[in-house]
Amino acid sequence: MTAPVAVLGAALRRAGRGEPAGLVLVRADGAASAPVDPGAWHEGRPGDPSLLDRCPDGTVDLGCGPGRLTAALAARGRRVLGVDVSPQAVRYARRRGAPVLRQDLFQPLPGEGAWRGALLADGNIGIGGDPVRLLGRCRRLLHPAGEVLVELDPPGAGSWSGPVALAGPGRTSAPFAWAFVAADDIAAVAGRAGLHATETWAEAGRWFARLTPAR
Repeated sequence: MTAPVAVLGAALRRAGRGEPAGLVLVRADGAASAPVDPGAWHEGRPGDPSLLDRCPDGTVDLGCGPGRLTAALAARGRRVLGVDVSPQAVRYARRRGAPVLRQDLFQPLPGEGAWRGALLADGNIGIGGDPVRLLGRCRRLLHPAGEVLVELDPPGAGSWSGPVALAGPGRTSAPFAWAFVAADDIAAVAGRAGLHATETWAEAGRWFARLTPAR
């Protein structure tokens, strides 16, 4: 079966050409779980400014995709590093001048334990299918005074984890682990990772939270 990163890369190329690039996350039982729009990752999205305003100098953008947020932070003069496993995403990010590393975020990264911010936008709280493990990884990347900024599903949407596949025109990826976390569940999830939810907010129909290491 096709690797998820290949299906995603093809969609990013379509989006980069201005073509329809929508994908769907499909659960193991065949139910469509959520739409995925790589085209929205290329340019600024409504709600981005409220997220960018909160990113401190020294932010690692985990699952940065084609680098719109990484590049925007760099343009504001903030020290930032984007991280993504997709070679196509990394190419696009570098073309726009974003500092980016092609790497699995669970592998060693520069600045371990010193980042002032870790960013999980565009549904990236789902990476790896285990939000507690992912947030624990973010905590290890952070300076003791650092914070995680995370995008969430709306309150009441419910949280879920399990195998999914990316389905696009004429191809479906091999299954991989993914998760969704609703805004009203983040305090409990963060607590299990040693983090405390200090702020939640909504902007342009999107939901976010700020998490800090528990004292």
